[in-house]
Amino acid sequence: MSATIDLELMRAAMLLETEPAAAARHAGEILALHPGSDAAGLLLSAACRRLGNSAGALDVIESLALAHPGSALMQLELGCTYAACGRAQEAITALERAVALDSGLAEAWRELSAQRFARGEAASADIAYTRYRRLASDPPDLADAYAAFDQNRLEAAELSAHRRLREGTNEVAAFTLLAAIALRRGDDLGEEASLNQVLLRAPCDGTAREQLARLMIRQGRTAEALPLLERLLAAEPDNGDFWMLKVGALQIAERHDEAQAIITQLISDHPDNADFWLLAGNQQRYLGHPREAIDCYQRAIELRPEFGMAYWALANLETFRPSSAHLEAMQRQLERLPAASPEITGLEFALGRALEDRAEFAAAFEHYSLGNGRARASFNYDAKATTAFVRRFKATFTSDFFSARGDWGHAGRDPIFIVGLPRSGSTLLEQILASHSGVEGTRELAYVPIMARQLAGAPETAARYPENLASLGKSDIEALAARYLASAQTHRRHGRPRFVDKMHGNFVSIGLLHLMFPRAAIIDSRRHPMASGFACYKQLFNPGMNFAYDLGELGLYYRDYADLMDHVDATLPGRVYRVHYERLVADTESEVRRMLAYCQLPFEPECLRFHENQRVAQTISSEQVRRPIYSEGLDQWRHFETWLGPLRAALGDLVDNYPRFE
Repeated sequence: MSATIDLELMRAAMLLETEPAAAARHAGEILALHPGSDAAGLLLSAACRRLGNSAGALDVIESLALAHPGSALMQLELGCTYAACGRAQEAITALERAVALDSGLAEAWRELSAQRFARGEAASADIAYTRYRRLASDPPDLADAYAAFDQNRLEAAELSAHRRLREGTNEVAAFTLLAAIALRRGDDLGEEASLNQVLLRAPCDGTAREQLARLMIRQGRTAEALPLLERLLAAEPDNGDFWMLKVGALQIAERHDEAQAIITQLISDHPDNADFWLLAGNQQRYLGHPREAIDCYQRAIELRPEFGMAYWALANLETFRPSSAHLEAMQRQLERLPAASPEITGLEFALGRALEDRAEFAAAFEHYSLGNGRARASFNYDAKATTAFVRRFKATFTSDFFSARGDWGHAGRDPIFIVGLPRSGSTLLEQILASHSGVEGTRELAYVPIMARQLAGAPETAARYPENLASLGKSDIEALAARYLASAQTHRRHGRPRFVDKMHGNFVSIGLLHLMFPRAAIIDSRRHPMASGFACYKQLFNPGMNFAYDLGELGLYYRDYADLMDHVDATLPGRVYRVHYERLVADTESEVRRMLAYCQLPFEPECLRFHENQRVAQTISSEQVRRPIYSEGLDQWRHFETWLGPLRAALGDLVDNYPRFE
């Protein structure tokens, strides 16, 4: 008999979500035959509640809960029913009793979060939802989507998620997956849209809020990211990841005193946390304290001997020279670590740099190659997409296009844009300009790329940009310029009339830059293609430089960049001023004078003493710009020329045609 009842209950329970009326009918039939069935009573209460008959549900569940005070499931249903009746405090009391009886009851935590949030108790609601997320299982109807995502079949995963959304089931999980897919594709707009949909349906979802904060920090939107982080920290004040994110946001906002205060407190409270020591080392580097940075990085390694990123941070310091013991320690860690360890990439790059410093070039290149291979395997990148974009750029931005819009844009000269490839001298140019009394150095501002992505729309419609700029009117362009200036204002902390935006990738948006700011300076920071390419190849960048981890792709990217800039030179003669790094090194004063004249700035001798400028430079080159110009690294790539064949082949005639500066 018991087996028969269980089977009937199972059948009725399967109808609860999709056909609650049928579930209620079956539960009633079971109770008619077996009046003492608590499971049938619980099912009847849940079905009545879903049908909107909260009063009927309450009659059933109150007596059951009274009879079974130690049942977490009864308390959960009682809490849900009280909530449906609008009796919020009683709902919270019952739900808190449920999680006290069974702390692993995921649904009780979710319902408790919703009730606390409805009463304005955001922090405690977030805590409850965090418990729910940690306990909840992946919904079975998205299993195929998760499997496709794990296998990097993103289109299949996306189709499956959208199918669930059309069915109206598991919307939070589906949008969470869509956000992860967008993140893997580098689609910031899609990622943000999906995360907002998650938070609309689950406002206490800390995982989505954290991902959204990370996205905003990547984009430099710190004013929006910081409140998200404050809420995350209110729920989890001991979460180190959240504190590190806040430090990163404060650094981008150039609030370095606040960032340093947090780091100091974190180290004081958690002296054995290697991540915090790495964070402290990075901050000391930005502030121009290399000795202190070295101490912090070495402490991080002492605490975590396999810490690949700490080894890489040390290797990336100009003032650090690894000892034989340090080199052997890295090699030992590589031998010990499992092949899938994420620490290996940092160790490979660090070993490459250390061996290069010791003039062991063959061994150094082997480690650079291994590190790049691991990094390249971690993301999707289509090198041909940039080539296709450049073709469309050239077709869109013609002389006639710009002539027809000659009086458009903002009349001011406030921004000075520095474009080009990484590791080509852009930080040096920024430091020189920022040493002028009329110019403020900022950082690599993300506002133009954000505008371009928004104009492009979703990846499947990205072909609309830059072509769709032709459909914008004068007022649209002026509005974009005003928006850019308003966004950049937060970085202009000294109120100087001009400021530098050194987002080097803005070369792909020169058409938009010229439309918005026809009188603003645009400087192309260029370096020998082999030197530039190899300097990128041996650098482990922050996420985003996807072109930099394969020699052939690097060469193709440089060709596309040069092709685009040649078109700009032909279409807008004299519009862009090109600084060749080699000429800047060979004749610094003459080149600085020419650059200032192009920017319509009077010469100031402080620009030649740029290395005395104490401003914070948050880039890879933060140490170099605190030294006078030196020529030692100009031809470093030649030590590796034997292994750079794919780079040279992709560059083609650009190598031999590059100007010579004696």
